[in-house]
Amino acid sequence: MSDRMINFNEMNSFPSAVNYISFVSTFPDLVATDFRGRINALCWDRALKGDFQEIVQKLKLQDNLMTVKREDLMGLDLTEDGQMARSVIVNDLKLLEEQGASPILNLIDHYELDDAVAGFPTDVYSFHIDRSPVPTDTYLCTYYGDASELVSSDQVIQKIKVPELREQLKKLYQGPNEGFEDFLTENFFDLHYTPLPGAEIYQMQCGQLWKLAVDHPTSAVKPCVHRAPRERSGQRRLLLIC
Repeated sequence: MSDRMINFNEMNSFPSAVNYISFVSTFPDLVATDFRGRINALCWDRALKGDFQEIVQKLKLQDNLMTVKREDLMGLDLTEDGQMARSVIVNDLKLLEEQGASPILNLIDHYELDDAVAGFPTDVYSFHIDRSPVPTDTYLCTYYGDASELVSSDQVIQKIKVPELREQLKKLYQGPNEGFEDFLTENFFDLHYTPLPGAEIYQMQCGQLWKLAVDHPTSAVKPCVHRAPRERSGQRRLLLIC
């Protein structure tokens, strides 16, 4: 299936691709604005000052992914521009924590791949939704490296509804028919989607703080379909998420 990558600068050329995204100018607006109608992604669009690359270079990554502790971040010996970037991150953590969230700062070289079923990976490189038993939202910001990607829920199909993939899952399951749907849910197969032909993929930009709709019992909108980017640039990612 083919899809088309678009970026922030192209958004006016493809209005159909961004009718699920709304932009705000402050953090209070990001928190207070509710999802409604087609809107299931909100973005605090901002231009950040500081040298985030310096932070990435001075953090010591031991594996493919590391959670950066606040004390490790504060312990870095940084230039003035690096300190400015660190202040931005610390402030974002504080803003989210004051809202009752538990933000995590990750340094990522790459994510582990999951090829449990051919053509049906369930890793974060696959388009997916987030699910929660209680009302919540997903917040994320890429400070450095390739940023995450979105696609409209109108331009995807749930992978478990693709006949050939469903047959592969049935072969993997090998159990009674009445338990198959539970098997799909328990193994998170039902969270993953594939873009329809011609789907337009929206590329987030570094510095933008996003709020994405999550699938939960009282949600008024469809959950936001998103994925981690392939590390095309070869750069490590510095990502805040909660």
